[in-house]
Amino acid sequence: MMMVRCYLGPSSIEGIGVFTATDIRKGGLVWLYDSRFDVSYEKEELARVPRHFREFLERYTYDHPRDPDFIVLDCDEGRFMNHADLPNVDLTNPDKGIATRNIAAGEELTCDYRSFTHGNVEFQPTRHRIGQIMGTA
Repeated sequence: MMMVRCYLGPSSIEGIGVFTATDIRKGGLVWLYDSRFDVSYEKEELARVPRHFREFLERYTYDHPRDPDFIVLDCDEGRFMNHADLPNVDLTNPDKGIATRNIAAGEELTCDYRSFTHGNVEFQPTRHRIGQIMGTA
């Protein structure tokens, strides 16, 4: 879950992204895995849910940090954090995301999907009309 006040907005990366509403100092805690709020699903459940929800889960979940049979869905705006090769949030620790540098209010928060994805990272087309309007889809 996000540990800083943030908001969703148009992103040049994917169409919609999560932005910080406050300044964050380098080394500051940005995100925290909290099993009370971040929901885990068994991967085998994907075959039993309606197609539209499966597509949602495939897009917005990530591999559980400790159990390869599960995926996790962030409870809040964290699910909209976009990938960057040079991210401003380090998620190599599966329990927390730390600012890699000072981040100014209004900046998009990004992470490197390769740091927490098992196997290849696959980017999907946008699900949001804003990506089509902005030409990022």
